[in-house]
Amino acid sequence: MSQTSDSANASNVAEDDFRNKVEGFAQPTQLPSDDAQRQSWQAANRAWWESTPMRYDWREAVGAEPGTAAYFAEIDARFLGSVRKYLPWKRQPFEQLIDYDALSALDVLEIGVGQGAHAQLIASHAKSFTGIDLTVAASTMTARRLSLMGLPGRVLQMDAEAMTFPDASFDYVWSWGVIHHSADTRRVLTEMRRVLRPGGRATVMVYHRSWLHFHLGGYLRGVFQGQFKRLGTLHRVSQGATDGAIARFYTTQEWRETTAGLFEVEKVRILGLKAEILPLPRGRLKSAIEALTPDAVSRLITNGMRLGTFLVADMRRV
Repeated sequence: MSQTSDSANASNVAEDDFRNKVEGFAQPTQLPSDDAQRQSWQAANRAWWESTPMRYDWREAVGAEPGTAAYFAEIDARFLGSVRKYLPWKRQPFEQLIDYDALSALDVLEIGVGQGAHAQLIASHAKSFTGIDLTVAASTMTARRLSLMGLPGRVLQMDAEAMTFPDASFDYVWSWGVIHHSADTRRVLTEMRRVLRPGGRATVMVYHRSWLHFHLGGYLRGVFQGQFKRLGTLHRVSQGATDGAIARFYTTQEWRETTAGLFEVEKVRILGLKAEILPLPRGRLKSAIEALTPDAVSRLITNGMRLGTFLVADMRRV
């Protein structure tokens, strides 16, 4: 079972900066120029996430033993605690985005399983569940979670840019904060369309390039933390504040153009973390203001005013 070592994690994350970005990624939605660059980027992408799984432990270590019920509960408390502030629920997390009742008739594919929080939610309702991830660390840990919870489903290590499933294998694809990190996001979308059945649907979250967080927040970070002097451009400053070896940021129009010919984008929501309402570096002042701000007010800014960094698209295969 692959685990994150403190030294490996530190190599990708230092204080408020994310390190080890790919070479040649110079624009927010840039795709690789050729297959050699694509393979290089994907190798860097795999190495980044293999050494730094999505455990929400960049600033505080997870105390429980990896792979135990307590470990998954601790990770979920961190993840879902932040989700509830921008996407509250009555019965199930993500119920505003996932039609849990409809899943009983659907063969579901999740692209990018992380540590299995979504897999547990979906597998417990779906007709069948399959999860894939680029890394051994994530696929192994999520398979462990499903087994521990007594849930059906299969979890495979697989590159979403080259899936090995037959055509028309699934009814629904779920992917939360994953495919914008891949070397070639358009290639993933092409594969998603191929493995979906006619009329199949997908819900995908990618990063949104908002003026508040990307532009204003990036500019303030660049000026007051000296990032422009070290990194040079707003794009590179943004990459330094974002996880992964690569991270694309889209406007709504750019996302529609990216998916054109593959999917019809039926609905776009913009969501965002409560921390995004103040484009300030992490610190006591920011934490104090966040604590005093009602969640409903932060949702008005990130969701209602569409200034958050999560672009969630409901899409239908064409």
